[in-house]
Amino acid sequence: MSAISDPSAPLAPRVRFAPSPTGYFHVGGARTALFNWLLARRLGGRFVLRIEDTDRERSDPAWTEGILSALTWLGITWDEGPFFQSERRHLYDAAAKRLFAEGRAYACDCSPEAVRARTEQRATPGYDGFCRDRGLAFERGRALRYRVPDEGMTVVHDLVRGDVEFQNATIEDFVIVKSNGDPLFVLAVVVDDLDMAITHVIRAEEHLPTTPKAVLLWDALADGRPLPAFAHVPVLVNERRQKLSKRRDRVAVEDYRALGYLPEAMVNYLALLGWSPADGREVLSREEMIEEFRLEDVLRSPAFFDERRLLHFNGLYLRGLSQAEFIEHARPFLQGEHVPWAPGRFDASVFAALAPLVQERAGTLGEVPGLVAFLFVEPFEPDADAFAKAISSDVGAGPILQATIAALESVEFSPAALRQAIEEVAERAGRKLGKAQAPIRVATMGRATGLPLFESLEALGRERTLERLKVALGRLGSL
Repeated sequence: MSAISDPSAPLAPRVRFAPSPTGYFHVGGARTALFNWLLARRLGGRFVLRIEDTDRERSDPAWTEGILSALTWLGITWDEGPFFQSERRHLYDAAAKRLFAEGRAYACDCSPEAVRARTEQRATPGYDGFCRDRGLAFERGRALRYRVPDEGMTVVHDLVRGDVEFQNATIEDFVIVKSNGDPLFVLAVVVDDLDMAITHVIRAEEHLPTTPKAVLLWDALADGRPLPAFAHVPVLVNERRQKLSKRRDRVAVEDYRALGYLPEAMVNYLALLGWSPADGREVLSREEMIEEFRLEDVLRSPAFFDERRLLHFNGLYLRGLSQAEFIEHARPFLQGEHVPWAPGRFDASVFAALAPLVQERAGTLGEVPGLVAFLFVEPFEPDADAFAKAISSDVGAGPILQATIAALESVEFSPAALRQAIEEVAERAGRKLGKAQAPIRVATMGRATGLPLFESLEALGRERTLERLKVALGRLGSL
C-alpha cells in the first residue's frame, strides 16, 4: 500500500528548494534539489520551489532563468511555485513588527565599527547586547535584533547528523532586519517555511550553524506548530578535499549541460554524492532512486565530486541510447556556429554511418564534433603536434605513406579490404599494424587518436583519402 493511501502512514511531506539567484546553478544546489525531490516523490509529497531573492544587489533575473532551465533539464519538476521572496516582503515586515511588539526583538543603532571597538578585547566574539535595554524605537536607520535567551540550549534534531546542541550563550543577538529595512535570510526563510507548511528542510551542511537561529524564530512565530524535520546533507569537495568553489572548480550545472552531459547521467551521479542504495548499485533509473532514497541513509562525511567518475557515468548512459536516440542527442552539437566546419559541410548520412563507432568512444556529446571533424572540415589541416610526432620525426613514415598510396589506388574501399592492404604495408615495412597506422591516421584524420581507422577511411572515401596522403607526403618531403 502506498504512503498516500495508508491511514497509518505519516502525512505526506512538503519540501522546498530555495536557491538564491546570485550566480550559476551550483552542482551542490542541484544535489540538494534532487534529494528534496526524491523524498517528495517517494512519499507522495509536494516539492515547492522558492527563489530567495531578497539580496537585491546580487540577485539577477537571468540567474533565476538559469536555475529554472537547469532544474527543467534535470527533470526536477516542482509542484508549487516558483515563489519569489521579493514579492513577499509584507509577510516579513509583519513578522518583524510582531517580534518587536512582543519584546522578542529590539532595535539597534550600533554601527559595525562601534561593535568592533567595544568587543575586540572580548574572549567571546559577536554582538554584546549593547542596545538590549535601551528601548529604542524600531524605525528606519536601525537594525532589528532577535533577543536570544541568556541561558539554556537550542537543539537541532537532524535526520543526517543526529541531535546537534548549541549553547544559547554562544549565540549572539542576531540581526533579522537590516537598518535599511530589508529582512535577513534567517527571518525570511522561517516565515516562508511557516506560511508554506514545510515539513522537511533539506539543505547543505553549511547552513547548520544558522539553524539554531531558525529554531528560535520558529518557536517565537509558529504558535505551537511543530518544527520541520531538518536534514543537512554533506558538503561537496574536490580531489584535494576542499569545498567546491566556483573560483577554482567547474561547478555550474550549465557548464556540464553545454559540454554535452546527459541529464540522466548527471542525476544518477548527483544522487550518489552522499547516498547510495542498500545493495551498493551505482547505475539507477529515476524510478529506482525514488523507490530507494531515504534521508536516514545519507552520509555525514563530505562527498567527493569526481569529474572523471561523472564522465564515466555519462559514457555509460550515452552507450545505453539507441542509435537513433544518440543521433538525435548529438544533433545540436553538430550544428550551429561552434562546429569546426563551415556551414553546409555537415552530411547527416555520413555521420549516421559512423554514429555507432562515435557512440562507443564519446564521453560527452561535446566530444562528438571533434571525432568526426576530419569528414567535414575543408581545407583539411592535421594537428601540428600530431604531425610532428607521427610523421616528420618518424624516418619510416614517408615510405609507409608512399606504399599506402599505391596500395589504396585500386583496393576495394571497405574496412576489411583496407585493413588487409595496410597490414601488407606494415608487414613489408617490418612494423606492427598499430605502428604503421600512426602516420596514416594523422595524415587522413588529423589526430593521433579517434575512431577506428579503416571504417573512417571508408567514410572519407578513396579520393579524399589519397589526396590527404599525398599532401602529407609532399609536406614531409619539403621539410
